[in-house]
Amino acid sequence: MLLVLVEDDSGAVSGASREALALAHELATKLDVPVHAATFGTGEFTTTLSAHGASVLHRIEGPFADDCSPEVRGAALGELIRSAGATGVLAAGSEWGNEIMAHAAARTGEAFASNCVEVDAGREWSLTRVRGGGMLLEEAELSGAVKFVSLVPGSVEPTEVTAPGEVATESFVPEHVDDLVHSKLVERTTSGTGASLATARVIVSGGRGVGSAEGFASLEELAGLLGGAVGCSRVATNSGWRPHSDQVGLTGTKIAADLYIACGISGATQHWVGCMGAKSILAVNTDPEAPLVSRADYAVIGDIHQILPAVVERARERKKEVQGAV
Repeated sequence: MLLVLVEDDSGAVSGASREALALAHELATKLDVPVHAATFGTGEFTTTLSAHGASVLHRIEGPFADDCSPEVRGAALGELIRSAGATGVLAAGSEWGNEIMAHAAARTGEAFASNCVEVDAGREWSLTRVRGGGMLLEEAELSGAVKFVSLVPGSVEPTEVTAPGEVATESFVPEHVDDLVHSKLVERTTSGTGASLATARVIVSGGRGVGSAEGFASLEELAGLLGGAVGCSRVATNSGWRPHSDQVGLTGTKIAADLYIACGISGATQHWVGCMGAKSILAVNTDPEAPLVSRADYAVIGDIHQILPAVVERARERKKEVQGAV
């Protein structure tokens, strides 16, 4: 049996978890085994799980269920793996997924291959992994009684099965996590409403060229008109213009948007690692030799303070046209 750790995104299965389910279904078909899912959430996932080929949902329950401790969740997942007899465990390669999977693998004494972009199953699993901060790909093989794999978001098309079946729901209460020394959530804050960097299909991001915190106003308006989110480079974070939660990069969020609009961002290696998963990149910069300009799919050379207002105005007009046609 293959087990997929499902991430709860506001009561729904996250897009990255749907990709992991699609990959699990593909591997399970080759191995002739069923696909199960596991969650710490309470969302009604059965319809989505059925559409992606899962037959059982394991709800991991207990007094720790709402605790964000990766140590506790990893230990609980490890107990479920042993109890259910999983031979492979897959999860999204998000910070959440990678951390819990690392703890679960350590608890079971098995190897964990993180941040894979391709996986093929057999006696051993053949893998292609992102390494070196995203600058190289590693070909590897994974062996062991239980194989732990996380998938880079955007690596797999989350296709649905042609004949969905019923999904049985089972509760699982681990026995040995209550006294585990672990980190604890002491405060929760929100970063506002709207799409997050991890899930947004369009991201409008700003860097040094924006010039100030106030300069992000036009980026925010454009993101709102496009139904997207606002991101930034490390320079903007270090300058105090935007919170760290908005940072795209190796030390921030790695995104997989359909469109990434980079405004005034030169594009150092650490930023490229964060945005390279976008399907299309548009760079707006005064420097035609900027690294991100040379790597982008499209580039506009010019001052963002002159270009963005025109883009925003056209986006407003287009939105009115669409609303008027409905």
